[in-house]
This record gives sequence, C-alpha cells and structure tokens, in this order.
Amino acid sequence: MAAYELMKLGLKPVVYEQGRLGGRLRSQVFQGAEGIVAELGGMRFPKSSTSFYHYADLTGLERTPFPNPLDPASPSTMIDLEGEISYIETPDDLPPLLREVQQAWAAALEAGADFGALQRAIRERDTAVLKQIWNRLVPLWDERTFYDFVASAPAFQKLSFRHREVFGQVGFGTGGWDSDFPNSMLEILRVVATGLDEDQQLIMGGVEQLPRRLWADAPGQIAHWPKGTSLNGLHGGAPRPGVVRLARASTDRIAVTDRWGDTRLYPAVLATCQSWLLTTSISTGEDLFSQKLWMALDRTRYMQSSKTFVMVDRPFWRERDPITNRYRMSTTLSDRLTRGTYLFDNGADRPGVICLSYSWMSDAMKVLPLSADQRVNLMLNALKAIYPDLDLAKHIIGDPITVSWENDPGFLGAFKGALPGHYRYNRRMYCQFMQESLPPAERGIFLAGDDISWTPAWAEGAVQTALNAVWGIMHHFGGKSAAENPGPGDLFDRIAPIELPD
Repeated sequence: MAAYELMKLGLKPVVYEQGRLGGRLRSQVFQGAEGIVAELGGMRFPKSSTSFYHYADLTGLERTPFPNPLDPASPSTMIDLEGEISYIETPDDLPPLLREVQQAWAAALEAGADFGALQRAIRERDTAVLKQIWNRLVPLWDERTFYDFVASAPAFQKLSFRHREVFGQVGFGTGGWDSDFPNSMLEILRVVATGLDEDQQLIMGGVEQLPRRLWADAPGQIAHWPKGTSLNGLHGGAPRPGVVRLARASTDRIAVTDRWGDTRLYPAVLATCQSWLLTTSISTGEDLFSQKLWMALDRTRYMQSSKTFVMVDRPFWRERDPITNRYRMSTTLSDRLTRGTYLFDNGADRPGVICLSYSWMSDAMKVLPLSADQRVNLMLNALKAIYPDLDLAKHIIGDPITVSWENDPGFLGAFKGALPGHYRYNRRMYCQFMQESLPPAERGIFLAGDDISWTPAWAEGAVQTALNAVWGIMHHFGGKSAAENPGPGDLFDRIAPIELPD
C-alpha cells in the first residue's frame, strides 16, 4: 500500500520481497480447487477498519460476514468446556454462565476504562475528549496485565474463578482470551475500543488478492508517470529479491543489499518486515536507529499462532441431523487442542473449508514439530469427542494446509502482543516516521507494519503505519500535504500519543 501511494505521488518505489507479496495476508489455494482457499494469516476484518476497506473497495474485493461463534453468519455454535457441551443457535440458547461472563466483561470495561465515553469519542471523532480519556488510561493500565484487569474488576470479583476461566477459554464473540492474559491491558483496550473484535468480514476468494491487485493496479490519478503505470510495470513483473543488509552509505543514501549480493543506494528506505528480522536475518547498521529505538525493536514480543485447514466435499454443516434436529457440525470453541474451529461455506455446489484448529501461544507450540497429517489426526480425535456421531474424515478431500508462523524464517511469529511496560516501546516505534528531530544518521529509514502500529495483529494498523510512512517519506523529500487535507505529521503536535517519562 505504501509503494502504491508513493508511486501515485510520482516517486519510484522499489519493492524487495523475501517471500510472497502480502506478508501475512496469505491465502493458500487448495490443490486442484480454484478459488477455495485457506486464510493462513489475516482472515477477519472488522468493519471499523476503514483504512483497510478503502483499499479493499478500491480493488473491487467482495466480502461477507465472518462465521464467528455466536454470530448470525454461523448457523450454530458449539461450546465444549471440561466435557460439558452447549449447543447454541440463537442468543436465547446462551447458557447462564456465558451470559454472566459477557455481562461482567462489559461492566469491567465500563468501570475500568470509561468504555462508553471512549467509544463515543471515537465514533464522533472528538480528538480532544478521546485524548483526555486515553491519556488517563495509559499510566493506569500500561504496566498491568489483561488478567489483572479482569481479576480486579468488581464485576468479576462478584463471580467465581470459574467465570474468569471460562472467559479465558471461550470468551464471547470471536473466542477465548487466555492467550492474551499476560499482555498489557492497553493492548486489549486498543482492540476493543476500536471495535476490532466485532462485526468482522471475510474477503471472498482470499485476502491475498488485495496486495496482488494493488501491485497490478494502474491508478487513474497519478503524478509524473504516464497513464497505465503500475507497480508491476515499474518492476518488470516481479519484486526484487529479499534484503540481507541495510547500511548507511552516506548522509543522504542508504545501501540495500539483496540475497544475491546486489547493492543499490536509495535516498529513503521503508522497512515493513517484522522488527526481529532487523537483528537476525538482515544485517542492519546499528547507527540507522537510536539505542532507545533498538531497545524497542528488540523487545517487541511476538505471539505464536497455528492454523490447520482441510477441504471437504460440501458444507455439510448446513444439514440438520434427522434425529436431533441439530446442525451436523457447528463453529466450535473448546478447551481441547483445537481451541477454535471455523466453517467456511463456498456455496452448496462447491467444496467447503474447515479450519480444524486456530490456536495461539502454548496451544500453538504443542503442534509446532508435527506434520500436517499429524496435526489433522490430532484435531479429528479431539473433535470426535465433541461430535461422536460425525464421520468428519470421510468428507475430507485434497491435502491439508497448515501454518506455524513462528517457524517461518520470514516472520518468527504471528503478531505483536505488548507486555506490561511496553507502552514506551510502542510509542518510539509508532512515532519514528516523525524525523525532523532525529540526527542525520537516523533519517531516511522508516518503519511500518502491524507490529509498529497501536493495534497488533490487525491489517488496519499496518495500513495506518504505511500511510504514516508515506507522509514521512514525502516530508523527507521536501513535499507537503495540501492545506485542506493535512497528513498525520502535520497534525502530530495535536494528536500525538502521550509520552511517559523514562
């Protein structure tokens, strides 16, 4: 997206790519099944992600509601905890325990984070009120965990440990929260305050279409370049190889060396890789960033994540069992190894897709060394305990698809999850695009990505930081925003995140 916007400004972006275009917007097509995909990375895109949807709409992508648990897009939901199974089709079917958990969470947010006022300020774009509330919350919750927030909330203290345990195991809406319990509560507030955990959409045909369509798109409004120019055209059909070295060549040039040893000099560089790569597979000149920024980049904490998908002959979960009248399979939340199981319907006459397991952190690590077939067998055994009369294996066609992001050398993890005390690190990375106060040796290299953003694990944060970097690069080259349409840097003094003392 950054390259696309820089091209529109009349610059010539040169894209280096270690793997596939799109990073963790990765849609893996099942062999022999055109258009049937497994979303290995980002798959749920909330309607509140307006920057993301600007580009999704620009490129003509179609969307449909994501089949989350308890969502109307899911015909039914099955919740399996300690061997007790709850089958849910309508809100009236929600067990009292889960209803109490949901109410306690809403009450905790209101009491501990002035949640209603915070959301109103966001909806009304009232920056002054938003900053007033948020500035008060930052020192209050930066150094306290998500679990501390839950356990200390009066609404949860009135309930049992079992309620907190259930909240961690299955939560509500998109699933359980316990993998996030060690995170800073600020990280969770950013997600829920901006509505990232609700009203989510699925990109039909795979979200990887978005970066690929931007790569091929010839924008109608473009400076300098002739009509019909695209990123694909500027690159002769393919990006340059992955980067292995970044170094300061001169005051106004940065040397970029690719995997085959070719070195080229550029007046500005935008790094969108995960920050750990700058100290591992990419040899990066230490003088490009301050020691405080290096501390932030190195201390960024990535969460593990694993998914296992199978393609099935048809969306049989739309069929009811003639004896029980229940749907034959449901979107499933469980305390078993599977954790979250999701069902994707591509139409009655096309194969369906089941995400047998979507898990994080320790649950993801349990399957890290296992092959795709071993993972599938484990998941089928776990689901058999929930659906004893369903022969799920007979519906599987083709080969399974699985991913463990922490095992991918290009990523080393799935997404950022800030720990208590990380606010200062977040701020250093997020504000790095503002470079006027930096020494000359640290200017001209910019950072973007969801690990740089305030909203971890969401494409919206990646888009926002990409646009911040576009403004920074434009400013670095002496450009300016139109007075009637100021950019993030033009308004920075008024809207910058609060700075905590060291």
